[in-house]
Amino acid sequence: MTQVQGKSASGHTLNSEAPEAAGTFDLIVIGAGINGAGIARDAAARGLHVALVEKEDIGSGTSSWSGRLIHGGLRYLEQGDIALVRESLRERERLFRLAPHLVKPVPLMIPFYRHNRRSRWTIRAGMLAYDVLSFDKTTASHKVLSRDETLKRFPDINADGLDGCAIFMDGQVVWSERLCVEVALAAHADGASIFTHAKVDGFREEGGQVTGVLYTDQITGKRHALSGKIVINAAGPWVDAVLGTETSDGKRYIGGAKGSHLVVDPFPGAPDDVVYYESRADGRLVLIIPWGERFLIGTTDKKFEDDPDTARADDAEVDYLLGEVNSLVPTARLTRDDILYTYSGVRPLPYVPEKSEWKVPRSHLIHDHAPRHAGLLSIIGGKLTTYRSLAEETVDEVYKRLGRKAPRCTTTRTLFPGARVGDWNAFRQGLVRSHDVGNETVDRLVSLYGARAEQILDLGRVHPDLLKVLDPETRAIGAELLFTFRAEFCRTLTDALIRRIMVGLNATCGRDALETAADILARHEGWSPDRRAAEIADYQRYIQRFEVPGRAPAGAVARLPEPNATNLTNRPRPAAKSLAH
Repeated sequence: MTQVQGKSASGHTLNSEAPEAAGTFDLIVIGAGINGAGIARDAAARGLHVALVEKEDIGSGTSSWSGRLIHGGLRYLEQGDIALVRESLRERERLFRLAPHLVKPVPLMIPFYRHNRRSRWTIRAGMLAYDVLSFDKTTASHKVLSRDETLKRFPDINADGLDGCAIFMDGQVVWSERLCVEVALAAHADGASIFTHAKVDGFREEGGQVTGVLYTDQITGKRHALSGKIVINAAGPWVDAVLGTETSDGKRYIGGAKGSHLVVDPFPGAPDDVVYYESRADGRLVLIIPWGERFLIGTTDKKFEDDPDTARADDAEVDYLLGEVNSLVPTARLTRDDILYTYSGVRPLPYVPEKSEWKVPRSHLIHDHAPRHAGLLSIIGGKLTTYRSLAEETVDEVYKRLGRKAPRCTTTRTLFPGARVGDWNAFRQGLVRSHDVGNETVDRLVSLYGARAEQILDLGRVHPDLLKVLDPETRAIGAELLFTFRAEFCRTLTDALIRRIMVGLNATCGRDALETAADILARHEGWSPDRRAAEIADYQRYIQRFEVPGRAPAGAVARLPEPNATNLTNRPRPAAKSLAH
């Protein structure tokens, strides 16, 4: 089979090598979540011949279903994991610098309540430690507000037992999906081959040495084999599933914990800051997170023994989270009818059966399956914030096993593909002038694609119809769809709407834009009527995972409420506050 190439209108070449043409890879990485993509990027940047193999799509697993915070892990101080907190804070600062279009500082509030299990002084000590461990930060240090100052900043917070708050800065990535895509793009730019919708069925072995993987293309149904000197299983909560019973030596490595979030519109009394507070029910830490024009409420931490693909929010989790937000913000009075949708993911925590889920350490480890399966490593644990340092450590280990001296890691200083802009304001203004589009369109494109927004607008010069808005809510334009299919390893309509142009995470989970998006792709990508219908049906099945338990579905797609006169869908949310008050 020969090499297959495609080129976008912007001139960006996509190179998807057919397996038989690829030869033997130095490294095969299984799983294109943030950790797997990060490993592939670091390895390719240092000159290794790399393949990245993913059973669904880039960032389609746990990386998409977190609270979308880039944080130092304040609660890890409770577990005494000082090293992880320092690592997280260092990596947070790097992301601020290397991906400023995607990762931004946000203020967090921790209320002091007299009923808290953690005293005011315990929290203050934690804040001081946080500041010390982030000595190289570019954000402000924490500050403490009195009760009156807290009520001025957050007027609708429950005042019963309130004794002030702490305010500190952390980070947020509104679209973690886009972060994963850019990491994969960087890997590909340095020569990595990327295979999506490629489910690993097993390993190739010779005399106890793992020499590659066998996979099935989930779209074509064809089976393929890849040869590799080292194989890394970075499948997150699917690590054990990839290993199977034979390769795992009968051991269990992942003790998955499900985390669910509720997505709601602005509600009466909603905060401007991320609020990180102690549950009255069980002492766990719960968050209310401003997220674009909406809010995330989360997260739960519940042992999960089933297939991670089947993780869904359940009745108990919804009741728990609604109870928590209504307790903290009595004016909210949120019910199931206010929930736009839910999402759930499974954290790839180490299997530690004697500990409760929220007390399991979040540090990662690299497990070597030698001597029975030499050349096979599994990544256990890891989190969004520290993916880069995990990747650096892993690639250093790969070089040792290859018997080669590791070149210096470059990901500590290399900007993300979308971050290569000198002056962001000048860049935005230049796009408005040169492409004759409005500020709103440019702001949207830059927030998602950064410097690559210009390539999307270039498509509009070739196809002016693609500058039209395809989704009134998000203001996405048709050129984004064509761009992501030609330049971002997108293979399905679900890939595009859920993890590239982000329309699928709007208030209706993309239902209102579905037909229009399918029409654009049918016209420009040559889809047949049968394929168009199949892609729509697949998308409708996919978004059923977002349904709100305990509520009748809205139509046959997702359980989403229709707008009504009493909700606050169209209320603009105030700009986030800084540490000043």
